[in-house]
Amino acid sequence: MSNVKTRFKILLPKLPKELDRLDFVFKNIESEAYFSTGVISDCLIENQLAERVCFKEIIFKDVFFKSSVFRFLDLTDVKFENCDLSNIDLSGAVIHRVEFVRCKLVGTNLTDATLRNVTFENCIGKYACFRFSDLGQVSFKECLLHNADFEASKFSKVVFDYTNLQQAQMSGTKLKEIDLSNSEIDGLGITIEDLYAVIVSPSQAVSLSRKMGLVIKE
Repeated sequence: MSNVKTRFKILLPKLPKELDRLDFVFKNIESEAYFSTGVISDCLIENQLAERVCFKEIIFKDVFFKSSVFRFLDLTDVKFENCDLSNIDLSGAVIHRVEFVRCKLVGTNLTDATLRNVTFENCIGKYACFRFSDLGQVSFKECLLHNADFEASKFSKVVFDYTNLQQAQMSGTKLKEIDLSNSEIDGLGITIEDLYAVIVSPSQAVSLSRKMGLVIKE
């Protein structure tokens, strides 16, 4: 059997080779605002409440998002590097060709979001909420996602690579062909029905068998 982790390609953000710095203060971002083609760095975006804001061809670097709500956010061809998006509300977001690298997403709300060609690398996403979200061609690499909530989400070509999923919730999420074999899944919240064709290591299989009520005799 081939390695599921290499079966599909995730498209990276399509960004111009040269991007100018966008120097402006985010005092009041209005709903349906549109920002494109530039670098936003070393700033605080705080106390914002807006819907359907669009960011396209943007690099966020060392940006701290605080106490903000951006429902139905549209992100296309965007990279977040060393950013803190903890506890902000991004419910209903549409995220396409986006990278999150070394970011904090502790408690970030991505309920009902749609993610396509998205990479999370070396991110801290404890208690992040992906409930009812649709994830297609998404990679979590070396991330901390313990206590994250993926309940009733839809997975299509999703990979977890050396990721901590301890105590994460995935009940109601079909894990067919999802490879969890090199990730930590102790205490994973899952139903028996959702485990069909999931890929796990031998030791993980023993742990998961307890959820099925099996008694293993040595």
